Amino acid sequence: MLTTGSHRRTCLFGTVSLNGKQLFRQYDTVNGESFLTYMKKLKRRFGALLIFLDKSAPHHRNRHVRQWLRRNSNHVKVKWFPTARPELNPIEECWRQSRDIIQANRIYPTFEAMKKEISKTLRTKRFRLDIVKYLC
Repeated sequence: MLTTGSHRRTCLFGTVSLNGKQLFRQYDTVNGESFLTYMKKLKRRFGALLIFLDKSAPHHRNRHVRQWLRRNSNHVKVKWFPTARPELNPIEECWRQSRDIIQANRIYPTFEAMKKEISKTLRTKRFRLDIVKYLC
């Protein structure tokens, strides 16, 4: 197998609602701009939102994201997970399950093939999580 030394990566944002609806998207970078794009997709898909965010993620606290949240405060409410407590965030379980499916004993011929498999997995896998259990 050829090793290129490449450090390419793909970045994921994900949401699972109380009724099991899901929205996952891949971006080239994790920053305020990509997160804001994702938040706009969330609002279009779900309408009114009560969203739980990780306070330690800088892109969640980006100036443009904060401005957008203020402008949309009648439809989007934010609650913050405690710092350094990923076990309280149900999306972390989605990432763990996905990693087991996507990475377990697999080598992809190209980076694009891996991204395609990530998209397929997140599009077809239903994460049957008890969201209330995580939040209470």
